[in-house]
Formats: sequence, C-alpha cells, structure tokens
Amino acid sequence: MKPMRFDFKNINPFSFPSLAHNCSHLFVKFAVFSLLLGLAFRLFVSNPIQFPSETTDPSSLVEQNATFPTPADTSPVSSDLPVDESLPANESLTSQNAECDIFMGEWVPDSSGPYYSSESCQHIEAHQNCKKNGRPDSDYVHWRWKPRDCELPKFDPRRFLGLMRNKSFAFIGDSISRNHVQSLLCTLSQLEEAVEVYHDKEYRSKRWHFPSHNFTLSVIWTPFLIKAAIFEDINGVSSADIQLHLDKLDTLWTEQYTNFDYVIIAGGKWFLKTAIYYENNTIKGCHYCPGKNLTELGFDHAYRKALQLIFKFVTNSNHKAHVLFRTTTPDHFENGEWFSGGYCNRTGPFKEGEADLNFVDTTLRNIELEEFEKAVEIGSGKGVTLKLVDTTHLSLLRPDGHPGVYRAFQPFAKGKNEKLQNDCLHWCLPGPIESWNELVMQMLFGG
Repeated sequence: MKPMRFDFKNINPFSFPSLAHNCSHLFVKFAVFSLLLGLAFRLFVSNPIQFPSETTDPSSLVEQNATFPTPADTSPVSSDLPVDESLPANESLTSQNAECDIFMGEWVPDSSGPYYSSESCQHIEAHQNCKKNGRPDSDYVHWRWKPRDCELPKFDPRRFLGLMRNKSFAFIGDSISRNHVQSLLCTLSQLEEAVEVYHDKEYRSKRWHFPSHNFTLSVIWTPFLIKAAIFEDINGVSSADIQLHLDKLDTLWTEQYTNFDYVIIAGGKWFLKTAIYYENNTIKGCHYCPGKNLTELGFDHAYRKALQLIFKFVTNSNHKAHVLFRTTTPDHFENGEWFSGGYCNRTGPFKEGEADLNFVDTTLRNIELEEFEKAVEIGSGKGVTLKLVDTTHLSLLRPDGHPGVYRAFQPFAKGKNEKLQNDCLHWCLPGPIESWNELVMQMLFGG
C-alpha cells in the first residue's frame, strides 16, 4: 500500500470550596436544672468539638504536615489549596480494584475546580492562558477524569513535593510536554514558588528548583527526540525541509538523562511535517517531499524507527530512572485544519462513543503501543521501570479544552470579521491537563 501523505510542511506548532481548613473550637454548654427546688445549678462543659473553618492560617498547614518544609524555609502557602482526603497517602487505587484501567472512564463535573487560576500562576505561556486572553466560558475547568471502575485520588501537591525531595524530574518532548510541565509547575507553586535556574535562547527548554525540597523540575524541548536539523523561526515558518536522522538520538536529552530520577517522554506530531530522512548520514527517503525524486517512506516509518531507538537507549542504560512514556495527543480541528479554517469551539466534553481517533492519531498510537510492549519485555529483565501514560483516549473526549482563537489576547477586540487562527492542539491552563498529573502521580506513587 502506498504510504498516505500529509502535507504539514508549514504546520505552525503555535510556539508548539476549599477543603484545607483550620479547626475552630465550639464550646457546647449543657445546663442541667436542679431536680429539687433549692439545689444549685451544675454546669457541664463538653470537650471541644473540631469543625472545619473557612479561614486557614497558612503556617498551620505547614506545621500539620510532616512532608512539607518547616515555616522557616518555606514560601507562602495558599489557603485556597484543596487537600485530597479521598484516600490515605499510603493506600493505592489499584488495591481497591486490581482490574481498574485508570485510562478508561469519563469526564464528570467537578465544582471544586483547579488548584490554581489563570491569574495565580506566572508560569502559563500567554497563548495557553485562555481566560486572560478573553475566553468567555469557564466550564472547561470544572471537569475531572473518573476511571470506569475505581476512584482516582485528586492530585496531592504536598505529598508530591515531599516524595520528590532531593529528586529530579524531567519532561522530554515537544510543546505539549511544555504545556504539561507548566500545569504541574503551576500546581506545585501554590505551595512553594519555584525558582527558574535555566532557560535556552528560545525559552523552550527550562529548569526550575524548589529550594525547600531540593527538587528540580525540567522540560527539554526536543520535538523529534532524535537528531534533527529544523529550519523554523519562532513563528513556525520554515525556510527549508527538516533533516531527520533516523539512527541518531538527540544528544540534548540523552546527555542529561543520568541526571534525572523520573522522566516523561512524549512526541509524535512533529513527524507529520515534511522531512528528509537520513541513515548513516545518507538520504534514505522522505515524508511528503514532492519534486525531490526521493522515496516516500512516510511519517509512520520514521516514528517507528525513532521509538525503537529511544526505547533501546532507555532499556540499555545503566541509569535506572523511572521512565514514563506518554502516548500521542489528538487535536480537535473541525471543518478544516489549522491552516484551512479549522476551529474548535465546543464548550463541553464528548461522551463515550461520540468521537473516534482519526487515521493519523490511530497510526501514531498503534506504533506507540507496539514498540512500548517490545521495550517492556526487553527491559523487564534489566530492572528498567517503564510505564505507559495512555492519555490519548481521555484527551480525545475533551474538544472543549483547547485555546482555539483565545491563543491570542482579546482576539475579537478588532472586530469579529477578522480571520483568526485556532489552536486546537495545545491545552488551556488550567484545563484538562490537570488530570494528567493525577494519573502520573498514581502511576508513580499509588502503591
């Protein structure tokens, strides 16, 4: 079968009620009247009964939680931060239901909302800050992922930071990985503000440090994960075809790999772009390169080769990091693509059966599952911790979670007749990605 062609040559990656309370004292007085006239009153005062209060002293939260730093070395703690009490910290979700698939379920209403707001976090990139950019609806932040056969505990940032003390965590991939790390960063920063200690020239790769926990959080921008020469400006405009080496990993992440205790690796979408493929520094073919007299190998060929190389590196490494691989994220362009008037203006999730993966996302995901399964088998005897974060299906059900036209500040300020470009790939912050953090925490620390 002739490989299916997709012209993504000029694709624009778009710069790819509070539960934590004090306890107040309520003194309930019981007066027992004399049964006989002339006897004195006897007053009984009950032991104080503790009830939640709407006013919380942040310092008291610190003192009540052993995993959080002492008041002397902490940044201010938000009194609006919810605390998950659905499960004890040492109880796993799977112990309740060993057969539960946390990636199959539905989105259910959640009135409590996210841990942070578009105003309370300085780490949100402008084109993902949907509310600040003027998005009028807000229901998209009031949904929570509910697995079909079990309860998924809400993300516990206090416990997460405690478990990450003296550790290093890296997100490795494209702009969706950057989208994800900002979600986690915004949540954690409600407890302790992170200090940015590094960024590259384009601000695509960054590193932050949480001093009170000696925890380092990084994002490494490597959209192909393998060696690539990319000729795009900051707006995603290409001046030449991408040169992709299918037999060489990107050293930007491999040379740092031993520094990380935990990593999340993800990719996929960039392989849809026009690219010339190399092996042994020799051109072997391409993806969508008409007029160049090269063999059309297809994006699927390149993606499979890349994953094989990535998983081989991970399973053969002497450094035994906890490695999570996140599956491809579907977009939700309707009636066109980003370059042909496609849009995403839905305001609620799909229900099961209302949406299907398109051919491209199905192809990418099938390759991921096949190569991941091979890697797990190879790594099982080598002490490699390799887990699959299968966010594809639950992300498919959230067409309402993208910036759309609100990737730009006040897009209708100059009149509604202006032609607007939609972002139906990345996610609003806060938004559906918050549930990804719950899944990741469950996978790493649920047991």
